[in-house]
Amino acid sequence: MAEEENESNQRQSEEIEAMAAIYGEEWCVIDENAKIFCIRVTDFMDDPKWTLCLQVMLPSEYPGTAPPVYQLNAPWLKGHERAELSNSLEEIYVQNIGECILYQWVEKIRDALIQKSQRTEPDDTEVKNKTEEEEVEFEDEPILDNPPENPVKTLDLKISETPPETEELPPVAHGVPITDRRSTFQAHVAPVVCPEQVKLVLSKLYENKKIASATHNIYAYRIFCEDKQTFLQDCEDDGETAAGGRLLHLMEILNVKNVLVVVSRWYGGILLGPDRFKHINNCARNILVEKNFTNTPDEPPKTSGGKKKVKKDKKKNEH
Repeated sequence: MAEEENESNQRQSEEIEAMAAIYGEEWCVIDENAKIFCIRVTDFMDDPKWTLCLQVMLPSEYPGTAPPVYQLNAPWLKGHERAELSNSLEEIYVQNIGECILYQWVEKIRDALIQKSQRTEPDDTEVKNKTEEEEVEFEDEPILDNPPENPVKTLDLKISETPPETEELPPVAHGVPITDRRSTFQAHVAPVVCPEQVKLVLSKLYENKKIASATHNIYAYRIFCEDKQTFLQDCEDDGETAAGGRLLHLMEILNVKNVLVVVSRWYGGILLGPDRFKHINNCARNILVEKNFTNTPDEPPKTSGGKKKVKKDKKKNEH
């Protein structure tokens, strides 16, 4: 029981960090100890017509056997629209029991707001006069006896191996560095369609003396196998304990595929604590968005409910 609780806490922490990295200022911590969060969702980023605040509380059993408790807060949301949106969120939960679903919920709400914006124009008078916010809590949902397993495979990669010469080296892009208290983080990204290309990119990056001298080179990749409809994915901490798994979790939530992300960290002598994970994820998210890897998926994100394989070397903890 304690092991299951620890796993739930770990998965919740990874999801919270990923959501904060994805949504930035739209993501708000209401009560960190009680795990209550709020996210502002709009139809469009620049000039939103419709806005809704999703408030969630993560119970200790989430994501294993219980859904988030949620409230949909918007002065205009009522009646049929509220019921329809609530049903959509609950359907996502039932179809993904045991999985982290906050990203899917937010994007489902955004899709609904976009559709509403395309159908109608907001009534300013109604929005101003209607100040009372309605609240709906999550009702008990049936738990499936045999939730579907997500087809995910992992593969061991050793950077020291000689890369194959038959595969073509994909183009490698480098992100804008982030510096905090003398530590610098920089992300690198490349499209990959097979493990051989992953090895090629890693070898190419290590030819750069600056990258090779980084204290840590954390990486994760996801490759979609069309024939088997499965993901081949793996990650590497390179001594930054748990960083690889968190990076892979971010990529799962963003539902990116056929991509390798490497985040280099040059340690500056000052411990950053949990902030280092925030910088790693922000670096990765920024370059994935910049290079349009987040615009390709046509399906809802699928995440692995099982434990991810994380390869580590002799370096441990933060330094």
